[in-house]
Amino acid sequence: MSDLLDDPIPGQNTPEYTVSDISGEVKRTLEGTFGRIRVRGEVGRVFKARSGHLYYDIKDDRNVLACTTWKGQVSALSVVPEEGLEVVVTGRLTAFGAQSKYNLNVDEVAVAGQGALMALLEKRKKQLEAEGLFAPERKQPLPYLPQIIGVVTSPSGAVIRDILHRLRDRFPRKALIWPVAVQGANCAPEVTRAIEGFNQLTPGGGLPRPDLIIVARGGGSIEDLWGFNEESVARATAASDIPLISAVGHETDTTLIDYVSDRRAPTPTAAAELAVPVRMELLAWTGEQGARLSRSATDAVQRRSQRLRDLSRALPRPDTLLENPRQRLDQISERLPNALIRGVQNRRVNLLDSAARLRPATLRSFVETRRDRWRNLSSRLSLRPIQRELEARRDTLNRLTERLNTAQTTRLERLRQQIEATDRLRETLSYKATLGRGYAVVRAEGEVITTKSQAAGHTVLEIEFTDGRLQTGAQGKTPSKKTKQAPPDQGSLF
Repeated sequence: MSDLLDDPIPGQNTPEYTVSDISGEVKRTLEGTFGRIRVRGEVGRVFKARSGHLYYDIKDDRNVLACTTWKGQVSALSVVPEEGLEVVVTGRLTAFGAQSKYNLNVDEVAVAGQGALMALLEKRKKQLEAEGLFAPERKQPLPYLPQIIGVVTSPSGAVIRDILHRLRDRFPRKALIWPVAVQGANCAPEVTRAIEGFNQLTPGGGLPRPDLIIVARGGGSIEDLWGFNEESVARATAASDIPLISAVGHETDTTLIDYVSDRRAPTPTAAAELAVPVRMELLAWTGEQGARLSRSATDAVQRRSQRLRDLSRALPRPDTLLENPRQRLDQISERLPNALIRGVQNRRVNLLDSAARLRPATLRSFVETRRDRWRNLSSRLSLRPIQRELEARRDTLNRLTERLNTAQTTRLERLRQQIEATDRLRETLSYKATLGRGYAVVRAEGEVITTKSQAAGHTVLEIEFTDGRLQTGAQGKTPSKKTKQAPPDQGSLF
C-alpha cells in the first residue's frame, strides 16, 4: 500500500511546460515586474540595420544590457547613442523568446552628466576638424552692406528684438525671420532645415534669397545649447553658400556652429553690428571723402595755374621771338634777285658750251655707229625659233577654237531644248486648251466679265471660243476675225 502512495522518482509529479509557455511566462514576468524603467551606463557596440532599427549595448564594469530602438523611434531620440558615451536610457524591458534573450526597448536617450556631454562634444569637434570644416580658407567674407538678412532664431525671445532694434539703429535692412526651436529635441533638425531652406531660395524670386544669415540664441547651460552642437547643424552651416554669422549664447559659450560659421559674434547684438555698418558714420565718411576730393581738385587746379603763370613769366615777349626771323627774311629777300640773275647766267653759259659740242658730223657719226651695231645684232638673230614658237601657238589656237566651237554648239542645243520644253509647258498651261474643252471667255468693252450681274450691265458682249470671237447683243451677231491669243492671266474661263 505504501508503494502505491510513495513517489518512486522525485519530481515526477511536477507539471510540464512547452518552450513557448516558458518564454511567454518569462516575458510577462519581466514586463509586469519592471514596466518602464531608466538605466544608466556606457554605450558599447552600436549597430544600425538596413531596416533602420538601431541595436546597441549599455554596460557597466560587470554586465551588459542589450538595447533596441525601432526605426520609428530613432527620429524621436534627442541623443543618438555613440560608442563610449555615458547615457541614461528609458524604455520597457522585454524578452525575445526565439533566442532566449531579454533586452530593453529604448525610446529616449539622455546624456548622463556634463562630463559626458563635453567628451562627446570634443569627439565631434576633432572629427569635423579632421574633415577640414574649421579651415580658415573655406570661410566666406561677409557682404559689406547686405540688402536682405535672414535670421534663424526663436520668434518669441528677446534675441530677435535685440537684433532688429540694432539693425534699425545702425542701418535699416530687410530681415527674413525663420522661426525655430532654440533648445530641446527639435532644435537641431529645425535649425538645419532653416539654413538649408535659406540656401534653396531663388535670388530675385517671390521670396528673396538673403545675402547674409544670422543664427542666434541667448545664453544657457550646455544642455540648453546642445542642439547647436549637433553634427547636422555643423554640416549644414559648412555647406551654406550664403555667409553665416553664429551668435549662440554669451561670449563665454562655445558651440560647434561657432567653429564652422564664417564669423562668430559674442552676442546676438554683436552679430547685428557685424552684419551692417553704421549709416551715419558711413554718410559722414562719404561726406568727408567728397570734401577731400573737392579740396584736392581745387588745390591741383591752383598749383597748375601758378605753374603756368611762372612759366609764362620766364618766356620772352612775342616781338622778341620774331626779331631774328624777321632780320633773316630781310637779308634773304635782298640777296634773292642777284642770286636769280647769277643762276640764269650760269645756265646760259652751260647751254652754249653744250651747243658747241653738238655738231652735225658728231651726230652722224653717232647714228652710223648705232646702225652698224643694229645690223650686227639682226644678222645674229635667227628666225627659226620664232617660227617654231609661232607654229606651236597656232596649233594651240586651233585646238582652243575647236573646243570653243564644240562647247558653243552643245550649249546652243541645250538652250534650244529648254526653250522647246518651256514652250510646251506654256501651251499646256494656256487657257486656250481649256477653251477646246467647251469653255469660253466673256468680255465687255475690253474687260473680262466673270459674273451674271456684270454681264447684265452691258448690251454688247464678246465671247471667245477656241476658234475665234463672237459679239452678241443689240448690234446683232457678227462673227469676228480670229484674234491674237491673250495671255493666260488676262482671261476668265467658265
